[in-house]
Amino acid sequence: MADSKYCITFSDYIRRKSIEVNIGETPMGGNNPVRVQTMTTTNTNDTLATVEQCIRAAKVGAEYVRITTQGIKEASNLENIKRELISRGFNIPLISDVHFNPAAALESAKHIEKVRINPGNFIDPRAKFENIDYTDEEYAHEISRIEEKLIPLIEICRNRKVAIRLGINHGSLSDRIMSRYGDTPEGMVESAMEFLHICRKHKFDDIVISMKSSNTRVMVYAVRLLISRMNMEDMHYPLHLGVTEAGDGEDGRIKSAVGIGALLADGIGDTIRVSLTEEPENEIPVAQKLVAYFENRQTNPTIEPIAKLPYNPYDYARRESIAIDAIGSHNPPVVIANLSNRNSINLDTIQQWGWNYDTESKQWKRTDIAADYLWLNGAQLNSLVNTNGLPIIDNSLVLSVAEYLSAKSSDKQFIRIEYSDLANINLITQLKDDTKTVIILETSNTNGFTEQRAAFVRLMELGVTAPVIIHRTYSDADKEDFQLKSASDFGGLLIDGLGDGIIITAPSIADNDVCSTAFTVLQAARTRFSKTEYISCPGCGRTLYNLQQTLQKIKAHTSQLKGLKIGVMGCIVNGPGEMADADYGYVGAGPGRITLYKGKEVVKKNIPEDNAIAELVNVIKENGDWRE
Repeated sequence: MADSKYCITFSDYIRRKSIEVNIGETPMGGNNPVRVQTMTTTNTNDTLATVEQCIRAAKVGAEYVRITTQGIKEASNLENIKRELISRGFNIPLISDVHFNPAAALESAKHIEKVRINPGNFIDPRAKFENIDYTDEEYAHEISRIEEKLIPLIEICRNRKVAIRLGINHGSLSDRIMSRYGDTPEGMVESAMEFLHICRKHKFDDIVISMKSSNTRVMVYAVRLLISRMNMEDMHYPLHLGVTEAGDGEDGRIKSAVGIGALLADGIGDTIRVSLTEEPENEIPVAQKLVAYFENRQTNPTIEPIAKLPYNPYDYARRESIAIDAIGSHNPPVVIANLSNRNSINLDTIQQWGWNYDTESKQWKRTDIAADYLWLNGAQLNSLVNTNGLPIIDNSLVLSVAEYLSAKSSDKQFIRIEYSDLANINLITQLKDDTKTVIILETSNTNGFTEQRAAFVRLMELGVTAPVIIHRTYSDADKEDFQLKSASDFGGLLIDGLGDGIIITAPSIADNDVCSTAFTVLQAARTRFSKTEYISCPGCGRTLYNLQQTLQKIKAHTSQLKGLKIGVMGCIVNGPGEMADADYGYVGAGPGRITLYKGKEVVKKNIPEDNAIAELVNVIKENGDWRE
C-alpha cells in the first residue's frame, strides 16, 4: 500500500533529493538543476542530418539529445554521430532509444552516455492485450529471463560509466504486467520495480526512470506512486518527466505543462522533455520556461504544515461539493470570464469569449467553446444593448468576506476568499450551512499552487462542500509564457479533483486566447472535453511519413468532432497501446503505408498514404461519430 507522502512537504516547495547520476559531463539529480532534453526525428543512419539536428538543439540549450536506435546498424552509427559532433565542438551527451532489441542496447552502450530501454518490450514481445494467468512460478521464471538479458547491459554500462534510463510507457506495458496489475499506474510502477530490483541486486545505480503517458492523470499518478514505492525501499533514483504524444501548438504546450507542471510544483523531476509534433529544437525553450517557473520557488506567506492529504493522490476522485446552478457536484468544471475590472466592454469582447449574437432571434448563442458565465459590473451591463441569452454574474453578487458575513443570501452569490480567510470561524460556520454561495478561491502567495491546494485541504477537513472556482491572475504579455504558467498552476489541482471551475485573469493577453487556454487546460487535465483531442507523437527516426504535415491535414478534416480523440502515430512501437485511450488511430505501418484503428482494433491495414486521411474520415462516419 502506497503512502500518501510522495513529496517532502505539501506546504512548501522543496525539491525531491535524488542520487546523482553522471551522464557524460552533464550530471543529473543530486544538487544539479533540472535538465532539459529533446529527441531527433532524422534517420539515425543519416549521420550528417542527425548531427545537424543535434547541433540545432544544443544551440538553443538542450542538455541531452536522444536518438532512435532500432537495430545494430543504427546503434553502430552512433559512434559516427558522436565523432562528428565532437569534431564540430559539441560534446552534448547522447541517449540511445531502444525498443524490442537488447542487442541494439548493448551495441549503443559502446558509443554514447545513456541507454534508454523500455521494460515493457525489452524482453517481452509486443503486447497483444491478452489476459495471461501466470502462476507465481511462471511469473518468477519471466523475471529470470529479464535478468538474464539485462545483466550484459548492466555490465557494459558499469564498465563504460554509461547510465540506463528505464523508460516505462503506459502504452507499451507487457501483457504479463497488464494481466497481473492492469493497464494502470500501478502496472507501470511494477514494470519499473522489476527492473530496479534486478539492477539493485547487481549493485548498479546509474539509473534514471521515466513514467510516461499521453493521459496526464496516469502520468502524474504513476510518478507519485513510483516515488512512494521507492521511498519504502530506500531508492532515490532521478526522474525524467514528460507527457507522451502531447501534440503540437498550444495544445501540446498546455498538455505538457499540465502534467509536468503538476510534478515540478512538488519539487519532483530531475530532467524533462516537452514532446511536441514539431522540430526538436522547438521543445527546448518550452522546457526551459517550465523549469524556470519553479526554480527557487518560495512560499510567502508561509502555510501551516499539512500532515496528510484528505484525498487519494494516486487516483482521480472529484472533491465532493453541492450543485449551485450548473456549478459543482457532478457538473463539468465551468469557465468564467472575468471582465468585471474593465472600464468598458463591447460586443467583440463577448464574442471572443465564445458567444455570437443572432440578429434574427435577437439572442446571444454560445459556440462550442464559450465561457459558461460572464462576470460583469453594473456599468458594463448598462452599456450593453442586449444581454438576452447571456449567463451573467453581476458584480454585486461577488462579495468580500465582510460583505458575505453581513449580507442575506440571494438565490446565488459568490464570495472571494484566500487561504488566510479560512481561519475565520464565523466564515466557516456560515459556509457549512450555506447552499447558495460559490467560493472564488484566490491567492497572492508567491507559491500560489501550494497555497490554493492547502485551502482545498482545509475546506475538506472542515466539511465545507460549497463549489469552488479557482482564480489566478497573470501579468504576462507573452502568450506562451502565460499558457505554460496557467497550465502548471491549474493542472495539479484539477488532476487531483480540486476545483469546480476556473477563472483566468490576464489583462495583457487577448480575450480569445485566455478563453481558449481555459478550455484547453480543462481538457488536458481530462476534466472537460470541448474539442477534438489529438494524441500525436513527436516523431523520431522510425517515423515513415511527414508527421507534422499529416497532423495538420487530419486536424483540417476532423477539428469539428468535439470530444473525439484521434491518435496520430509515426510508427507501431507505441501506437496501439499509447493511443489506446483514443477513439480512432492513424499509424505508420511502413513506407507510404498507414494502418487505421478503432480503439485498439485494426480496421484497415496498409492503406496507401495518399488515401489514408479519406479512409480515416470514412471509418469515423461508418461508426456514427462524424458531424459536419
